[in-house]
Amino acid sequence: QVQLVESGGGLVQAGGSLRLSCAPSGRAGSYYAMGWFRQGTTQEREFVAHISWSGDSTTYGDSAKGRFTISRDNAKHTVYLQMTNLRPDDTAVYYCAAVVYGRVTNYRPNEYDYWGQGTQVTVSS
Repeated sequence: QVQLVESGGGLVQAGGSLRLSCAPSGRAGSYYAMGWFRQGTTQEREFVAHISWSGDSTTYGDSAKGRFTISRDNAKHTVYLQMTNLRPDDTAVYYCAAVVYGRVTNYRPNEYDYWGQGTQVTVSS
């Protein structure tokens, strides 16, 4: 069982920045490929960013390119999402997710095995 805990969400003005953190507990001795997703007012959970277990490879969703950066510190078993130039349409609950049993090919939610409970990000105009 992998438990994921997100932190760092909050209220920020448009143009501001936030850094989200995701710290897996439980099987903290293992390193997993990790992703960030978000879910706003729509039902669909949107892909934001993905990072390989080593940190050598990253992938971004269209909404994140050029503004968000995913990174990890394996010594701390923590994955980060640095968000800059935030816009009101970035308002959502942000979730981190771990790939434990398979491989990600399409960056869809069903390819990730464990999820955190989410952290709210609200961007005011």
